[in-house]
Amino acid sequence: MSNREESFVFGKKNYIAISVGFFLVLLGFILMSGGKSDDPNIFNGDEVFSSTRITLAPFTVLLGFVTVGIGIMLKPDNSKDENNSIISRD
Repeated sequence: MSNREESFVFGKKNYIAISVGFFLVLLGFILMSGGKSDDPNIFNGDEVFSSTRITLAPFTVLLGFVTVGIGIMLKPDNSKDENNSIISRD
């Protein structure tokens, strides 16, 4: 049989960073939503082109994508010794 121990690909820090990035992307899309008018004949430019929708929300989405990328590229914390992860065939 095999003495290999199964483990996750990412460490705890990686999953936390990916989760934070996912929620930042979600928050950015929520901030972008809205701007609906009750009367379709009236255009409210201040509501549609608010600084939250055209500046803050895209920046939040971009920050979320960068955070997910950093979470994927972070080196996982392995508390075990690297020599133990190599199976020797002695």
